Amino acid sequence: MSTNTEKIRPKAPRKLKHYFTAAILIILLWRSAVLTDSSLGELLSGLPNMLDLLKEMFPPKWSYFEKIVDAMLETIRMALVGTTLGAILAVPVALLSASNITVSRWLHHPVRLLLNLIRTIPDLLLASIFVAIFGLGPLPGIFALTVFSLGLIAKLTYEALETIDQGPLEAMTSVGANKIQRIVFGVIPQVQAHFMSYVLYAFEINVRAAAVLGLVGAGGIGHYYEVTLGFLEYNKTCTIILFTLAVVLIIDYASTKLREKLL
Repeated sequence: MSTNTEKIRPKAPRKLKHYFTAAILIILLWRSAVLTDSSLGELLSGLPNMLDLLKEMFPPKWSYFEKIVDAMLETIRMALVGTTLGAILAVPVALLSASNITVSRWLHHPVRLLLNLIRTIPDLLLASIFVAIFGLGPLPGIFALTVFSLGLIAKLTYEALETIDQGPLEAMTSVGANKIQRIVFGVIPQVQAHFMSYVLYAFEINVRAAAVLGLVGAGGIGHYYEVTLGFLEYNKTCTIILFTLAVVLIIDYASTKLREKLL
């Protein structure tokens, strides 16, 4: 009996695989450092400059807070409008991308390709393009965040759509429900909680993104980052950073609580 037990007992995994993986990672890191002309010596030599910069940033200039409140509110409004528009546009795009909703490959594959293209464009580049089209101000930032939100929310939503239970749809089809009725009463109730969670997640990201879009002239608090850094007023920059951090933490906390209730 003991002999059979010893035969059935699985062998411990070999450590050679872990050593091989660690060696590959080390080689990749070393090669990347060589090709990018970076070294540990340069990092260590630059540490004093980093410490000097931190010394210039503290203490923050709290009186500057009054001048940036309106810009921060504008940043939040940009994120809110951009996320809302992106979420609205993401609904039909996600339905067209889901293979179990849109059966035709000639339709959902091109839409997925478009989503992949949208997600590869950085939000700063999008903002620069829209600034060139519409000029300076919050409007280019809103359009940039709309496109970014569309790509993110549509991607997550169509993946959720492809995991829904097909039972209700088959039952509705058997009683003569049309395509729209199946989507409204059979598909949306199964993914609406996930969709709202994705929207809140996109809003969190957009608040952070909107804070730096002003660097390319897209309005918001980013404009003050550019101004204070350009004039080497690092104590004012520190005030902006701390204010942005506080706003982001509050929004993250509220969004997390809302997602917990939804899911």
